[in-house]
Amino acid sequence: MTVQSTHRSTREWVLLVVALVIVAGIVAPLWKLSGTGESQQEFLAKWTPERLSRLLLGPEQVACYFCFAWSGLILLTRWREVRRQRAAFSLDLLPTDEGARILPEDARPLARKVDQVTGRSGPYILGNMIRLGLGKYAISKSAPDVAEVVRNQADVEQSRFVATMGTVNYLAWAIPAIGFLGTVRGLAGGMSMAGSQETEMAKFIKQATDQLGIAFDCTFVALALSLVLMYFLHAVQRSEETLIIDCQDYCQEHLLLRLYDPHPQN
Repeated sequence: MTVQSTHRSTREWVLLVVALVIVAGIVAPLWKLSGTGESQQEFLAKWTPERLSRLLLGPEQVACYFCFAWSGLILLTRWREVRRQRAAFSLDLLPTDEGARILPEDARPLARKVDQVTGRSGPYILGNMIRLGLGKYAISKSAPDVAEVVRNQADVEQSRFVATMGTVNYLAWAIPAIGFLGTVRGLAGGMSMAGSQETEMAKFIKQATDQLGIAFDCTFVALALSLVLMYFLHAVQRSEETLIIDCQDYCQEHLLLRLYDPHPQN
């Protein structure tokens, strides 16, 4: 059973490609018109293997790579778990025939069926929401009470997603912090060179420039990694939020609207 969306989805990747084509179509001709062939060659000549190694292989950069890889593996695991959770929508958890009704005496047998079906492939958020709702219906025989249980459980699951994302949120903050730490180290090295009176002027300028290069290289790499990580973090969080919404929608269509309430509220 697939979850039907109530609106058309935005094809963000297609729009990304369109945006890249538009920007490239405007910027590329302007860049060619504004610069000469010699300036472009000089720009490319600056990126030697030695320059790239200083940019990408500093100690702070390596620490940023570690944090990025760690958080990326966590996000990959979370994304795979969301994909696994979505498999519950195709399981035979509730009657889906048109006109089917769920009576109070059907609640406990259906709950046992949900446990049996979901027990073979691991816990599911959808299965747990249905099981708790059926358990409440078997006791209270009230559809509004079941709706309250489903809503509360959805809030619990959403809060659990947010709470367990704490490590990734910390790493997303730690990456630019490590970059700024490298910036401070580079600036401090440059200031120490300025305080030396015995250094020759040419040697002093080179050493100070190298230290300032370390400072800005660390910041550049850290902020670039942080931007990428924040996008993936946002994408995984959105997929988890959408999962909870789809679970509520499934319960609304196949559980709450099929419950027989012997004592309807006026």
